[in-house]
Amino acid sequence: MAKQDQRSDHLSAVFTALADPTRRAILARLSQGEAMVTELAEPFKLSLPGVSKHLKVLQRAGLITQGRKAQWRPCRLEPRRLKEAADWVNEYKRFWEESFDRLDDYLAELQKESKP
Repeated sequence: MAKQDQRSDHLSAVFTALADPTRRAILARLSQGEAMVTELAEPFKLSLPGVSKHLKVLQRAGLITQGRKAQWRPCRLEPRRLKEAADWVNEYKRFWEESFDRLDDYLAELQKESKP
């Protein structure tokens, strides 16, 4: 698979994972530090298997990892994929900012022309 195709594939998985508010809330919690699955499940009205399904989606997207400490499986945020998504969005942010700057210039020019 070409590098661009791989990046696109990773981005698809990241944006799919981010599309769900529960998964975004889990990521927000993990941005404060690692947590156990039971801790991540607390704020939601979900069973542990339900939360585990969300965690699997986040893992497949490369957004989190789960370690092993005895019988515990702490989850940890993996920010690299988030940065890739942010970089992709920023490419378009520059486009929109440049477009708005051109629009501002055009509107300023129209205002000068309309003054008597």
